Amino acid sequence: MRRQPLRNNSRVALGKLRLIGALCILVGLTLVLGIPAWQRISEPDTIQQRPSTSSREGITLTPEPSLRFPMPVLSGEVIGTLGGLQAWSATRYGPMVLIPGGEFWMGSDPPITELDHQLHINADEMPVHRVYVAPFWMDRTEVTNAQFQAFVQATGYVTDAEKPIAEGIPPGSSVFRPTRGPVPLNEHLRWWKFVEGACWKHPEGPGSDIAQRMDHPVVHVSWNDALAYARWAGKRLPTEAEWEFAARGGLHRQRFCWGNEFMPDGKPMARTFQGRFPYDNTATDGFRTTAPVASYPPNGFGLYDMAGNVWEWCADWYRPDYYEMSPFYNPRGPDSSFDPNEPTMPKRVQRGGSFLCNFAYCSRFRPAGRGKGEPFTGTSHVGFRCVKPIVMEPR
Repeated sequence: MRRQPLRNNSRVALGKLRLIGALCILVGLTLVLGIPAWQRISEPDTIQQRPSTSSREGITLTPEPSLRFPMPVLSGEVIGTLGGLQAWSATRYGPMVLIPGGEFWMGSDPPITELDHQLHINADEMPVHRVYVAPFWMDRTEVTNAQFQAFVQATGYVTDAEKPIAEGIPPGSSVFRPTRGPVPLNEHLRWWKFVEGACWKHPEGPGSDIAQRMDHPVVHVSWNDALAYARWAGKRLPTEAEWEFAARGGLHRQRFCWGNEFMPDGKPMARTFQGRFPYDNTATDGFRTTAPVASYPPNGFGLYDMAGNVWEWCADWYRPDYYEMSPFYNPRGPDSSFDPNEPTMPKRVQRGGSFLCNFAYCSRFRPAGRGKGEPFTGTSHVGFRCVKPIVMEPR
């Protein structure tokens, strides 16, 4: 009879231990999934203005009010797996792939082999450093003309390329024009031409259209345009760290999204420039500019065109020295931009390279390759894709 209280106390203690264990598991899952509100990555809340031509020196950006469009709730269903992960069917917003998150080596190692030197690894890709990103959803493909058209029809949105650049300068955008022969590769204005009327609906300018390219990635979209679309779709732009983690597809410290060999078994793995840039485009794979999304094999996460086709906007400001100060956990980029080549012009990060990249020029179709662009400017080789954070919904 005297031992009965001891048995009751043991049961109470055991119950408390089980409760504490369950709480620890819940807290652990919450931290791993990156769910807490204070750990969620927020999007920039301002649209960048194009500076007036008279104030480019010592420019200070004055933000316009945030664009606010109705944000529909992302709805759909799990439709299967891609690369072993679930794909989310989301009607006109496009299927999304679950990116598991985790630690990885971000950036590039110093060039060692002959191939490394051919790839023109840039100083802004170094030093290679460890980074952790929380899980998130990412668009399986770049945003297509069809998807962007749905956004424009629903909102009446007008892209930066469709607005006058300045007083007396009509709307337009920069379009790639092949040269007649070899030219110095440090003179990019030899092949880039400003074309009046060029925009997402008219990629090469007046007389061109997208009627037969609805499944191609949308181009001539600025960072502002990409941000506006993302908000309308209930998504956001990826951080640079999220983008690189997703592009690597589970591979670590590999040169390309698919491994270390550029063309395994002689097979093109991405839409890049074939021939002698910028004058001899052999179009061996059948495409001279963009290709329909998902024309090439996906990476290990089931994402398409993370190399080549079009550059993709990221949320981050660009600084060439950011990797020297980047935090370990969910880095969001620097607080401001600095490009030593154009010190007075703020830039946002672009990733993935485009159909104009090859070994002779701009070999940044590698997952570590970094690009940059003025946030109010789009060109004929720049597009984007979106991400969506994982949020624990209350029951």
